[in-house]
Order: sequence, then structure tokens, then C-alpha cells
Amino acid sequence: MTDLKAFEKYAELARSMGAADALVVPAAEVVIDGRTYLKCMYGCKGWNANWTCPSAPGALKPWEFEPLLRRYAAGVLIHCAEKKPSHEISHAVEAAAFRDGHYFAFAMSDCAICKECSYPKGEPCRDPVRARPAMQGVGIDVYATVRRFGLPIATLPDRDAQPQNWYSLVMIA
Repeated sequence: MTDLKAFEKYAELARSMGAADALVVPAAEVVIDGRTYLKCMYGCKGWNANWTCPSAPGALKPWEFEPLLRRYAAGVLIHCAEKKPSHEISHAVEAAAFRDGHYFAFAMSDCAICKECSYPKGEPCRDPVRARPAMQGVGIDVYATVRRFGLPIATLPDRDAQPQNWYSLVMIA
């Protein structure tokens, strides 16, 4: 059994970079639900619009991702108020864990690298080294996972008129 306290420095890094909160969570408690794929396919206006979307060629489906997720010991669940910082912080945490020898560290965050993705133009990803899928895109039930750890999340009647909660997750083996 892995001591989760060993990963606390990555949560501290996220908070020092501006995350509203960051928690080390056991990988076994990350909730997978294949229905996220349905919500992506039929509920997201970004479906088939970017390289990190589950519709992109080669993207993992939730049922393919779950066995990989279960090989990890822990994750750093990162809470931000905005999309771009969420992506940047999760990438920095992944990089720090990698440098520390956790070579399978993997961040999941709604991609916010480019202002406009090259996917709809039929062009290759401009930054495939940093591009990462969103948690829900690989089957993680973000609402259930976040609520499990007592962090704020709610469906928003008007997402433009209310503050949003952006979450990313960095898995560490």
C-alpha cells in the first residue's frame, strides 16, 4: 500500500501555483462511469472539435481507460476557478512528479493550450506533448469524484453568469 502523504508535495505545488485547493486522493476512489461518454457525445458542443475529445482518432474510451487508471496509486485532484490555470497547474504537477521518478504520472484537464484547436481544420495537434484529455472524456465521473472528497461542484443553470469550478486530476503511480 502506498503512503499517500508522499504525494502531498504535489498538492502543495498546485496550491502554490494558484489552485483554490488540491487534494491527494486514492486512485481506487476515483469514480468511473461510462455514461460520461454519452454526455460528451450528445451533450457537449465541443464533441468532435478538438484533439483531446473522446471523438478524436485514437482516443481511449472509458472502458479502455479504467484498467489503466486502476494501475495508479493516487491522484492529485486540483480545483481552480478557471480553465487555463487548471490545465497549466496540472501539467506542472505532472512534470514535477515525472522528474521525481514517477514516470507514469499523467494529467487530465480540459485542454486550454490553444485559443482554437487545429482538429476541425484537419491539422495535427500543435502541442501534443502537453495536450491532455479531460477527466470526463476518459470516463471519470467528475461530479461523484469531487463530491466524494468534499470539494464544491454543482450543475449551473447559467454557466456564463455564475462562477465555475474547474477540476483536473494528475494520476501518480
